[in-house]
Amino acid sequence: MLGLLRRNRLERPAYLLYGAAVAAARTPLFYAELGVPDSVDGRFDMVSLHVFLLIRRLGAAGEPGPKLAQVVFDAMFHDMDLNLREMGVGDLSVGKRNRAMWEAFHGRSAAYQTALNAPDDAALAAVLLRNVWRGAEPASPDAPHRLAGIVRAVIAALATQDITRLATGQVSFGDPA
Repeated sequence: MLGLLRRNRLERPAYLLYGAAVAAARTPLFYAELGVPDSVDGRFDMVSLHVFLLIRRLGAAGEPGPKLAQVVFDAMFHDMDLNLREMGVGDLSVGKRNRAMWEAFHGRSAAYQTALNAPDDAALAAVLLRNVWRGAEPASPDAPHRLAGIVRAVIAALATQDITRLATGQVSFGDPA
């Protein structure tokens, strides 16, 4: 029962953080200048990337960071479930589609984390090209490297934000420009 009460206390801030990640993922620069596909898949990938970066930051913070990270993850997939239903996906298929997105998120998160451990941004740019563009052409050959630089800037911006501020649902992903 105590765990449920704690989770409820974190629910509002988690949804605020998730909403901020979605807003950051919708930044027009990604689609207009970098050529990220402006599609359901492209938007899912950008939301996944921003939520991954947020969860990564929360997971590295002190309490309640790791618990808040889990509730942000839950908020994301609750929202994905609602979006699938709004798009007309049948009740019997929603669970399967949501599970496929869950698995995609975890696979991308692992690939991003591995690439972030590399000494330069070449590995990160390659992972972003594979996962964000999925075979589509970026707006320019340097777009994946630009996005890798933006990812590093977001990581730096998130690192400066105190967990007490994040725990209230306040976050800034910085300016991608």
